Parts: sequence; C-alpha cells; structure tokens
Amino acid sequence: MDYTQLGRTGLKVSRLCLGTMNFGPATTEEDSFAIMDRAHELGINFFDTANVYGWKKGEGITENIIGRWFAQGGGRREKTVIATKLYGGMGDWPNEDRLSALNIRRACDASLKRMQTDYIDLYQAHHVDRNTPFEEFWEAMDILKQQGKILYVGSSNFAGWHIAKAEEAARRRNSVGLVSEQSHYNLIVRAAELEVVPACEDYGLGLIPWSPLAGGLLGGILRKIDKGRSASETMVKELDKHRDKIERYEAFCDELGEDPANVGLAWLLHQRAVTAPIIGPRTLEQLDGTLRALEIELDEKALARLDEIFPGFKTAPEEYAW
Repeated sequence: MDYTQLGRTGLKVSRLCLGTMNFGPATTEEDSFAIMDRAHELGINFFDTANVYGWKKGEGITENIIGRWFAQGGGRREKTVIATKLYGGMGDWPNEDRLSALNIRRACDASLKRMQTDYIDLYQAHHVDRNTPFEEFWEAMDILKQQGKILYVGSSNFAGWHIAKAEEAARRRNSVGLVSEQSHYNLIVRAAELEVVPACEDYGLGLIPWSPLAGGLLGGILRKIDKGRSASETMVKELDKHRDKIERYEAFCDELGEDPANVGLAWLLHQRAVTAPIIGPRTLEQLDGTLRALEIELDEKALARLDEIFPGFKTAPEEYAW
C-alpha cells in the first residue's frame, strides 16, 4: 500500500480510503467486519463514514457497525484513521442537523458513543451550512479539539469560495483550519477542477474524491448492464446520457489491458491535490480488485486520451475569461 500525507498535515493515510456507506443497507454486518479486516490486511488505514449512513434517521447504523468492529480489539481502532461527518438530520427536533455549535457538540458525542471510541481522527462537515457563521463553526470545533474528541477538521461538498471563507475565518482565530475536502470528482464529473481543486492546493487541503466511478458508470458497466445494480432504471438512464463516452472509455481500457474501474481510480490518483479516492466495496472481491489501481501508471499520452474522452476544466477564471 502507498501512503501520503493528508493535505498539509503530518498524518499518513493510505492512497485508497475505505468508504463504508454500504455497511448496513447493502452489506451485512458480518461481511462489513470481513471487509474492514481485509482492508487492514491490504494496508488501508483510512476509513470514511457519516452519522447518517444507514439511512434510518437517528439510528447511525453504519457508525454502530464500525463501533462493534472496533470493540473486538486486536488493534482495530489504533490502526484506523477514522473520518466521519455531520450535517444531515439525525432527528426531527430543532438543532438535530446542520452545523450549529449545539449540533456539532451533540453530534460528535453521539458519533463517539456509536463508534465506541474516545476520539475521531477527521471530523468533517458533510455540507456547507449557510445559516451558521464560520466563526461559530470554528469555536465549536476548537472546543472539541481542546477536549481531545477530534484531531482534524475537514469539509465535504464545499465550493472553492466556501473553503476560502472557512480558512480565512480559521486564520483569524489562529486555528489550524480545514485539512481536507471531500468532493464529487471523477472522469465524468470534473467541475471540482474549476475552483475546488485550486483552493485545496492553495490552502493545503487533501482532496478526497467521493463517487470516483460515477456510481458505477466507470466500472465497466457495458459488460454488466444486465446484472444487479447496473441494470437499475436510474443506471440505464445515466448510461444513455453518456453512452458514447463510456463506449470509447471501455475500448481504451481494453487497449491498456486494464479493468475500467481501476483506470478510473488510477486517473484520480494522478490528479492534483488528490489524497485518496473513496472506494465503496460491497464484497471482499471488489475490495481486492481495487488494489490494481495503485500499480497503474498513466503516461501523458494516456492522460491526454482520457481528457479527450472526458473533457475537463481549466482553473477558473481562465476557463471562462480571457
């Protein structure tokens, strides 16, 4: 396994991040335990989750599964850099969602209890809260740090200017600020290149792409469109929108002699500011298959071919100004 620093921090994380969103809804607890154990065997030390995962309001199903896995001991907690998120509603009463100081305090304590740990390595805002000033956000996060409940703070789904506002507010408080941004980023969805990627570079944030395979479109969908999730109505509609590009992409992957899913992950690993794409395996076989992505070297010619199939963006404002 390859490791890198998370943004400008001294924290070392694996180049692949284990996403746990399937744990509970799509993957049984027993299989989730096996996947997490296998991730450690493969050297993956970076796991991502969120308080809302499990998708039953207030239940924190996925965090509870992780907590019961940690509770087995064997160095599971000590070997894991655990990242979780808050923002989504965990109840129907006021202040059970978003980024108020009250919800940050309560949500953190609840995540700690569910995951049976006394600290969170990376605590992330799952979305920007336009109703909460960043001064309030940072005061609450700094208190959690002082209490030893969290070590680092990250964002998710922030625009470039939200990252800038958050970082400048942190500077005024002499706070460390954000160390990472988790963004929707893949060969098909490249809008992050306009302002999020350069903001991460400038402020020293590690970029953690979610949905690196565009929900499966980049995972060899033409070869399995009649199977499982790939055969869903939503996926078929998405494929119809991008069919020409996907056909060219899979043909190019055949030229490379590589699986499309691994090429999609390898491409992200070649991009500026990217720390670790989030992989979301539902099975051990899917997890094992992702390791090949770390070995694929895409030369300038290959990267140019991928840009030709899936055009990206120049950094703003050059993309839309002289």
